[in-house]
Amino acid sequence: MSTSDHDLVPIPAGSFLMGSDDFYPDERPVHERAVEAFLIDRYQVTNAQYAAFVDDTGYVTVAERDLDPADFPGADPADLVPGAMVFTPTSGPTDLGNWRNWWRWQPGASWRHPFGPDSTIDDLMQHPVVHVAYPDAVAYADWAGLRLPTEAEHEYAARGGLEGAPFAWGDEAYPGGEAQANSWLGRFPYDNRGVGGTAPVGSYPANGYGLFDMIANVWEWTSDYYTPRHLRLSDKPVDAGKRENLLAAASAQEGFPQIPRRVLKGGSFLCSPDYCLRFRPAARSPQAEDTGMSHVGFRCARDA
Repeated sequence: MSTSDHDLVPIPAGSFLMGSDDFYPDERPVHERAVEAFLIDRYQVTNAQYAAFVDDTGYVTVAERDLDPADFPGADPADLVPGAMVFTPTSGPTDLGNWRNWWRWQPGASWRHPFGPDSTIDDLMQHPVVHVAYPDAVAYADWAGLRLPTEAEHEYAARGGLEGAPFAWGDEAYPGGEAQANSWLGRFPYDNRGVGGTAPVGSYPANGYGLFDMIANVWEWTSDYYTPRHLRLSDKPVDAGKRENLLAAASAQEGFPQIPRRVLKGGSFLCSPDYCLRFRPAARSPQAEDTGMSHVGFRCARDA
């Protein structure tokens, strides 16, 4: 595939104040970060684009692969079947401290079958692809002659040139009572008055750089390893592979498998002010590299 098949938007070099001291601890500290000029997808990668990649290469995503019993000691082999985590609304108010109340393991769920083996993407070709793990996103980007953006690049681009505002469009979550991105409207996780799932890419207003859905719709993979705070870095471009992966190290100390976590950016259709106020440029979330979910996708970038 040629990069010409992607609508890449040039982002100028510059510096900005990365992070936020006003919301979640892992967004701190606010610090100045320099970014070299780069190009980034105007839209999130769609099901149609991902299907073209799979048709051309025969690639099998992590969610479609058989599970190795050696990786799951003590598990019933009958349960070790390909699948993915699917969001399922509750019937009413629930304990927001337990994510298992609205996430379920669905055998047969994958990017082709986002809700389970009987579902399809036939009517979702212009929606962002989901259930892609980090290796799945990297494989696509490599095929397209592109790469994933760094965390700093994503945040810089998501701000669209607007400095200091908590949201990509200004100071208010819903200016004039209007949603500016595909986030959760109502009481989470049972009363959604918005879209209720992914929306076709480009359904909401573009930001100052002409980029769509940098905020919400689906979380987006970046190349950076997750740390539970921002590290103060030089102004040189960051090699994500050299950043200390503190979360993975802590997991190893606790006896859990050491699965690296990467930074997700942008928030998703599940972000709600009463639970997850992360549909903001500074927001970030850790995600295990081997785990795709029904609210995680990506977009590509390349050097200028």
